Amino acid sequence: MSKALVTGGTRGIGRAVATALLEAGHTVFVTGTSPEGPAPDGCGYFQCDFEDSEQLQSFAEELVGLDLSILVNNAGINKIGPLAEYSLSDFERIQQVNVTAPFLLCRAVIPGMQSRAFGRIVNITSIFGVVSKSERSAYSTSKFGLFGMSRALALEVAAKNIMVNCVAPGFVDTDLTRRVLGEEGIAAAEGQIPVRRLARPEEIAHCVRFLVSDENSYLTGQNVVVDGGFTSV
Repeated sequence: MSKALVTGGTRGIGRAVATALLEAGHTVFVTGTSPEGPAPDGCGYFQCDFEDSEQLQSFAEELVGLDLSILVNNAGINKIGPLAEYSLSDFERIQQVNVTAPFLLCRAVIPGMQSRAFGRIVNITSIFGVVSKSERSAYSTSKFGLFGMSRALALEVAAKNIMVNCVAPGFVDTDLTRRVLGEEGIAAAEGQIPVRRLARPEEIAHCVRFLVSDENSYLTGQNVVVDGGFTSV
């Protein structure tokens, strides 16, 4: 089966995606920032801190020889606060991880995908790359930008049977979400979601699994919103 890479694949959505691709029979690699993972059982592991430009560039160069057919750019960071209080370094750090890293990794794997006339790329955006919210200026910049890059790339490579899409999760029940929002915040979010609950990581993963499969032979250049109806209200 195909070789796949899921960045940020040690927890949350990324871990669920890696597990789903393993179950579909792919050879799966994940990235994380710690030296030893933990990666999901059965996955290969690469340590790379995407905030470190030298590490990121070296990792992108390493991918050239890996013959990847599937790339899922899931790793991302956020910082909430008023625009006037953001430091330039914080803004640039968010763009580095959320936009520059996917750009470099896509650039590394595209030539191999073109030579094999097959490739599937999914970039994980966010509902805050579709709508936005106060104090999300840097994060929304990155996620709107990631979709723009993905749509342009999709047009460049479509004739080579390479499908490039985004998945925009809404509120997902992960450890990070629970830590950031707390129980009161989660209750408030659930009250705004038409299906009245957070998404499970596996529900995001199922969407990604379809988009990277052979069954997806025509859907490209899209930002698939998986949010329980949140952005449709």
